[in-house]
Amino acid sequence: MDNFAEGVNAGYVETSRLRTHVLWRGAEDGVPVFFVHGNVSSSRFFEETLAALPDRYRAVAPDLRGFGGSETMPVDAARGLGDFADDLRALVEALGLAAEKVHLVGWSMGGTVALRYAMDHPDGVASLALINPMSPYGFGGTKDEGGTPCWPDYAGSGGGTANPDFTRRLAERDRTEEDANSPRNVMNALYFKPPFRATAEREEVFVSAMLSMAVGEGSYPGDAAGSENWPGVAPGERGVNNAISPRYCNLEGFAQVDPKPPVLWVRGSDDAIVSDTSFLDFGYLGQLEAVPGWPGPEVYPPQPMVSQTRAVLERYRANGGGYREEVIGDCGHTPHVEKPEEFRRLLFGFLEEHI
Repeated sequence: MDNFAEGVNAGYVETSRLRTHVLWRGAEDGVPVFFVHGNVSSSRFFEETLAALPDRYRAVAPDLRGFGGSETMPVDAARGLGDFADDLRALVEALGLAAEKVHLVGWSMGGTVALRYAMDHPDGVASLALINPMSPYGFGGTKDEGGTPCWPDYAGSGGGTANPDFTRRLAERDRTEEDANSPRNVMNALYFKPPFRATAEREEVFVSAMLSMAVGEGSYPGDAAGSENWPGVAPGERGVNNAISPRYCNLEGFAQVDPKPPVLWVRGSDDAIVSDTSFLDFGYLGQLEAVPGWPGPEVYPPQPMVSQTRAVLERYRANGGGYREEVIGDCGHTPHVEKPEEFRRLLFGFLEEHI
């Protein structure tokens, strides 16, 4: 039986869409804060943050569909992040909070799920805290701050871009650290900035969280299509990595959301995943000659992920919204794990400002 941090509970909520596994902490009449995890992870990456949250809050951290303990259901990539945002709304409703404004905290892909939720339900969001969020223009295959695709078919993004050995090891529930593509080693090399490592106990929790997700064409990474354009793969129509492809994921409309909740953007200075030089982006890998045949920076530059997020948030500000960008030094993709004290100071202070 899992042992959770003190004060953190786990259970299931039956919603109108799926059976959702959640972590929670706090009284039912507390200020509602929802924590949304990223790809290849689960709510357990937020567990220690929930445990430290002041008692005045009601914290809820769901596992997205196909992740953690939640029901496995196919992801319709043509809806972009719509399935995840609708699932989150169904959870809010099932908990009796549909008439309230909730605070959203989203990490990585969860940050863009939160943006999509705010676009769909602008009257229902009190604030947004984005932790190393994925670009509003999705992951891979775009070339500039405006999200222009490198190729018309968005080649270089989608389900076919996932490392097949890593995917196989996820499916086989590989807990080893003997190969660079093992989930444990990928986490320690890319989620965290080396030489950081979680405690032995927490590392096992995080690896279990990665291995708890569903693997397949309807889940992670999804199906793929061939392409005549470099690097030879284009997005399919099902699964998580296709849902985050710029073919289907374009959240630049967040700049026009009304009303406009306050936004806190927190990122690690040395993020290797969501970065203008991401080690998971084919444009940057091509530039490094790690993927042969790169057509060059004019055709396929590294995706400027951070710059794209800043450009959308600047338009949000120009339209009357407000955001604050905070960079945590010597930190990778998971400030809430790597630099918990600094992260909590920023998040908890932000929440207190906007209750």
